[in-house]
This record gives sequence, structure tokens and C-alpha cells, in this order.
Amino acid sequence: MPHVLPRPGALGAASPLPRLPGFDHTLAWLADPYRFIARGCAALGADVFQTRLALRPVICLSGPLAAELFYDERRFVRAGAAPEPLKATLFGRDGVQTLDGAAHRVRKALLVGLTEPASVQALVDIAAQEWDRAAAQWVAAQRPVTLYRAVQPLLARAACRWAGVPLPEPEAGRRTRQLTALFDSAAAGPLGHLQARWARRRTEIWLAGVVEDARAGRAALPPGSPAQVIVAYRDLDGRPLPAHTAAVELLNLLRPVVAVSVWITFVAHALQRFPACRAALLMPEGGELRRPFIDEVRRHYPFFPAIAARVRADFDWCGLHFPAGRRVLLDVHGTHHDPRAWREPQAFLPERWLQRRPGPYEFLAQGGGDIAGGHRCPGEEIALRLMLMALQRLLRMRLLLPPQVTTLRMSRLPALPADGMRLRVLDVG
Repeated sequence: MPHVLPRPGALGAASPLPRLPGFDHTLAWLADPYRFIARGCAALGADVFQTRLALRPVICLSGPLAAELFYDERRFVRAGAAPEPLKATLFGRDGVQTLDGAAHRVRKALLVGLTEPASVQALVDIAAQEWDRAAAQWVAAQRPVTLYRAVQPLLARAACRWAGVPLPEPEAGRRTRQLTALFDSAAAGPLGHLQARWARRRTEIWLAGVVEDARAGRAALPPGSPAQVIVAYRDLDGRPLPAHTAAVELLNLLRPVVAVSVWITFVAHALQRFPACRAALLMPEGGELRRPFIDEVRRHYPFFPAIAARVRADFDWCGLHFPAGRRVLLDVHGTHHDPRAWREPQAFLPERWLQRRPGPYEFLAQGGGDIAGGHRCPGEEIALRLMLMALQRLLRMRLLLPPQVTTLRMSRLPALPADGMRLRVLDVG
């Protein structure tokens, strides 16, 4: 049933936030991170509740109305919001995700400028070259490849070529594993998390060295490349970024490109799971369905379970009180399957995107709100275009799918098909 909240501005004193029964729900979160918040909201009949995760109080939000609240910078801040394990692996320290206000807008403008259409097209062209080279090897090998792992090296090479980051071939495998560990191992148990921390340290040292070599004149970066722009960039205080911070922002370009391997795996999974969609895409008029198909993959499949912020100062909303400093998690997967925003939310329906475009707080695959002024990811177009490139090539390929388990492992972060989508490529078409 739809969740019910008092209307904003309801009369009367604010009430405490609904509380999920139980002292701490860390184990429940770890068992099902993508559906935990939505199930809690459904159990309480509300869009918001409080609980404890890792013994710390947390407010959980779900749904478009809650998402619009979450992106109100008068009420929430990002500084100090991400749990330390995420800062130590996925985001790094002092990067754009941790900033607010003018500092965020200025740093965000840097990344938005690096992802303008011509730059994105250059990246996609490089990635297509790398894909075609790798696909020829997949055919020659005459054995199945695990798509999730197979596309990571080509995306890492493409990201570094595009960004102007030197990547000698002997280092390519090691750097690919490190970039992958940042998003693939951070929540993979204690050992995996330690590996992700180590990968963050090693990649930051690597890229800080690139920055320092360029500034000292020991190495020349391609003029106009993202790496060269970041090295020369001056922040709000008029100073160049410290080498470590510049390395973090470079990783904010490289890591998401490699992370598109998750989305590409979902594209292949959707083509296998929904054969009618594949048939429609192969029709002469199927070209107009490709972008809706990709958008539906981004809505339907799980990627990030939640986005974090902190309450800036005490405030009341919908008759409920939000205390200052409290960490807040916005439910992404649940909002993407909210029946108030999506017709038949559990169904995979690319055609829904031909009927209407969702509002900025209904579709959160790369965050909500506005890219230029808000916290929506400036790399959204990169993800879209790389997914479209992969879709085009997967549709051309002649494939055999060996026996495998394709059920999504929803306890995994990121969630993936159990066997990672194993494909035998007979011909690239």
C-alpha cells in the first residue's frame, strides 16, 4: 500500500520519527541492503523511520516526496555524511561528494566541464575501440568469458586514455584490479573491505604522483585532457588542489567509468531475461527503443542502495522532527520501485520512458535534482553513452549462454548475477 504521511505544514507539535522495532538492524541491512529501507517503510506505513545501523542512529527515507526533501541543501549537508568505510574506499577524502554550498558548486563545475558532450563522445569512441579489440580476443579464445570481469580492463584502459593518465601496459592489469576494488570490494566482508582500503591508498599514491610529476615538469599531460585540467585547476581559495585532492578528483573520473561494468552486466542480463525486449530492439524501428531500454535498466536493476546526508539543523517536516546532525539515508532502489511514481514498478517496461519522463526526484540512478547546481552526478551522460555503446555491440554479437545462475545476489554490493553473466562470443557481427 502507498505510504501515508501528514501533509507538509500540518498543524500541531511535531512528533518523533517512527521507529523500526528492534535495537539495531545492521545484520538486516547487510542481508538485503537494497530492499531494507522500503520494507521498513512498508511495515510502518511511512516514508521515513529511524533505526540504528552499526549501533548509530540513522534516519531512513524512501519515495519521491522524501527525495525532494533530501536534496534541500537548507536542511541537509554532505560533509561528514558518508560513513568512514565509504570515505576510505569508494569516495575518498576531500572530494566533491563531501562538499557543500559554494565549495561544492565550484568544484562541481570543474567536473561538469570535463563531461561536456565532446569530451563524453571522445571517451565513448575510445571505449568502443577497446571493446572491439577485446571482443576479437573473446571470439578467438573459443571459451566463455564472464562479462562483468571481461569489460573492466577495457573500460580502465579507455578511462585512462581519455583522461590523459599514463597507463603502461605492464601496469594495466594491476590498476584495473585496484580501480575495480574501490566499488566491488568495499562491502565484501572484512577481507574485501581491507583490500578496497589498500586499493584506495595505492591508486591515490599513483595519481598524486602523476599530478606531482606534471607540476614539476617531469611529465607532460595531453593539453586539454581531464588530467591536465585538474592539475591546473584552482579551487575556491584560488590555490591549486593539493596533489592528494587532485588524485581523488581524478579517481572520481576513472572509477565511475570502470563501474559501468555493473550496468553493462545488467544490460546483458536484461537482454537474456526479457527476450521480447531484445526482439523489439532488433526490429528496424528498434533504434528509438534503445535509450528507453537503457533507462529502464537503470531504474529496474539495483546499483547503489542508498545516498547519505546529515541534518543541517533541527527542522520539522510533515509533522515529524528531524534532529540536527543525524545521518540520513535516502532509499534509491525503493524509490525506483515506488508505485506512486511508477506504473507496475516491478515490471521491466522500457516503453514507459516513451510515455513520460520522470521528475528529478523520482529517478535517482545518478542522484536527484540538478546536475549543475545540485548533487546529481556529472558522469550520468558517460554511463548512458557507454551503456548504449555496449548494447549496440551485444545486439550484434552471436552469443551462447552456458549453463549458469543468473539470479541477482541482492545481498552483494553491488548486486550482480550470481555467475557474473558468462557468455561465449561466437561472432562479433
